[in-house]
Amino acid sequence: MVEAKENNNTDEFMDDEFEDMEQSFSELFENSIKELNVGDVVEGTVLQINGDMVVVDVGYKSEGIIPLAEFADESGQVDIKVGDKIDVLFERRENENGLISLSKEKADRQKIWNSLEEDAVVEGRIAARIKGGLSVDIGVNAFLPGSQVDLRPVRNLDKLLGETFEFKIIKLNKRRGNIVLSRRVLLEEQRESLRQDTLETLAEDQEVVGVVKNLTDYGAFIDLGGIDGLLHITDMSWGRVAHPSDVLAVGDKIKVKVLKFDREKERVSLGLKQLTADPWLSVAEKYPTGNRVSGKVVSLTDYGAFVELDEGVEGLIHVSEMSWTKRIKHPSKILNIGDDIESVVLAVDVSNRRISLGLKQIERNPWEVIGEKFPIGTIIEGQVKNITDFGIFVGVDDGIDGLVHISDLSWTKRIKHPSELFKKGDVVKAVVLNIDQENERFSLGIKQLASDPWQTIATRYAPGTMISGKVTSVTDFGIFLEVEEGIEGLIHVSEISKEKVDSPKDFAKVGDNLEAVVLHVDTEDKKIALSIKHVAHQKEKAEVDAFLGSQKSATSNLGDIFKGAMDKAGDKE
Repeated sequence: MVEAKENNNTDEFMDDEFEDMEQSFSELFENSIKELNVGDVVEGTVLQINGDMVVVDVGYKSEGIIPLAEFADESGQVDIKVGDKIDVLFERRENENGLISLSKEKADRQKIWNSLEEDAVVEGRIAARIKGGLSVDIGVNAFLPGSQVDLRPVRNLDKLLGETFEFKIIKLNKRRGNIVLSRRVLLEEQRESLRQDTLETLAEDQEVVGVVKNLTDYGAFIDLGGIDGLLHITDMSWGRVAHPSDVLAVGDKIKVKVLKFDREKERVSLGLKQLTADPWLSVAEKYPTGNRVSGKVVSLTDYGAFVELDEGVEGLIHVSEMSWTKRIKHPSKILNIGDDIESVVLAVDVSNRRISLGLKQIERNPWEVIGEKFPIGTIIEGQVKNITDFGIFVGVDDGIDGLVHISDLSWTKRIKHPSELFKKGDVVKAVVLNIDQENERFSLGIKQLASDPWQTIATRYAPGTMISGKVTSVTDFGIFLEVEEGIEGLIHVSEISKEKVDSPKDFAKVGDNLEAVVLHVDTEDKKIALSIKHVAHQKEKAEVDAFLGSQKSATSNLGDIFKGAMDKAGDKE
């Protein structure tokens, strides 16, 4: 019985001790609960990973849960396992399932916020474009104003999305959760550091590497490291450059030569073409006068075409050197930019960087052989190409026109303008009269196809010859009478009548038929003088001559009869 009593005492003691321990543990646990407040960041241990939730022990009477998504990195990968120690933020106490709510993301952000300070340099990724600038992820969202993105304004902010840079915190308000960043401040600091280094080392004739920063119509600005240098368009290439964008693009990394450097004003002139030899140094040897050369037409002007023979070497084909025969009004009539052509070197002026080229010299001058092809006296047939006040131009050969002067159109007709007889496109025959190769003139004649009627006028119309014709014109000084087609004679006012005539217009009108007597013929000046007042006298003379002629004939007949009778008498004796 004693033993039983002792056993009972022992059990009572153990029960009392367990109760005391349980009470002490409960008090300690209650005390720990009081110390864990909403918003606190505590360390926890991963107990389980169930589906899309992670169970974490933070020393609380209940475990906490965190969505598995909070453990995913940027690529969506989850790297977490049971037993891992993590920092979490206590969000709220037990829910209906007896679990507390924790957050790993908020704990991470809280740690970041606690570590941030103004003027601190942080790394972040540009996440989105928002009003006034960009949103940057530095662990928490921060604002990057558009004016603080770069040293120069950036027109297209969208192209920066996803890029990672370093930024400086220029404003920080933890209470409101506002952070303002600047990338420009860091770039300015870097630029100033580079500028000082560049100023110490830069020198004329030095070859340096830079980045194309900006393009203008007149050149490109090259960032040499804190200092911008100007690469003028004329120093980009020995050849022709229409615009700097034809050679460079913003962002290009290029080697250039320092041509001039004003250290005080920090002005730098750069050259790109100076990295290679001047092609004009070998032009005289490479392009001797008289040689045929090939090149590409790169420019057309009113006075000629520029042909690129080599990079930086151009020659000019003057408009007068483009054709032996054609009058070229503008080079674009026969050439186009980009054409590959052959030409002949006419002259080289290295000091002035000029090469004169000839296009027509590729072929033989047609004026040198035209005389052989069409000797003087040759009858040609061609089309009327042009009509002027002084004559007509007739196509003779390819590109060569012959001139029929107005005076060579007709022997007899009075022509005021060639258009009275011809029009453009008419096909005519003509005789080659003369070829002037030196002055490139080809003379033709149409009237020479027939003989000159004036050569026989003097014999056909001797002085005293009676003629009749039609009045073609009446003037104050006389009347013009058509002797034959195209040939006129003048009846001077003094030869109209023996009596005084006040005006020829009172005597005759155009179209009247009149008789007249030829007084004089001047074949050299092609003039015939006629008279009406001598018509009566000439008729009388003609009648007398006719009568005397008849009398002479009768006398001659009597003499013949008498002579015949005498001859017969003699025969009888």
